[in-house]
Amino acid sequence: QVQFVESGGGLVQPGGSLRLSCAASGFIASTATMGWYRQEHGKQRELVGTITRTYTDYVDSVKGRFTISGDSAKNTVYLHMNSLKPKDTAVYYCNVVSAGLRPVFPWGQGTQVTVSS
Repeated sequence: QVQFVESGGGLVQPGGSLRLSCAASGFIASTATMGWYRQEHGKQRELVGTITRTYTDYVDSVKGRFTISGDSAKNTVYLHMNSLKPKDTAVYYCNVVSAGLRPVFPWGQGTQVTVSS
């Protein structure tokens, strides 16, 4: 059974940093295209960035501020977020991403990130 456990969210001031973790189970994350998504209150979930063994990619709104990395020994994917802005406030999720950029498995519980002074 594939599961994702996201953690590391919290309240941070604008300009601050956070590192989110996504612990995957039921498959080997390093063999898949993994993605970080976020969902602002009342809006659709959006794909923020993806990682494979050979590349990472990000939406324009987070390029230069967010970085995705992985630890194959821990079967965990990370989202390093710097220079956070209030508009980054959302619940963040991870999932396997299909060729059509769609999430593949059921969602985990997500982790809340709130950027506010």
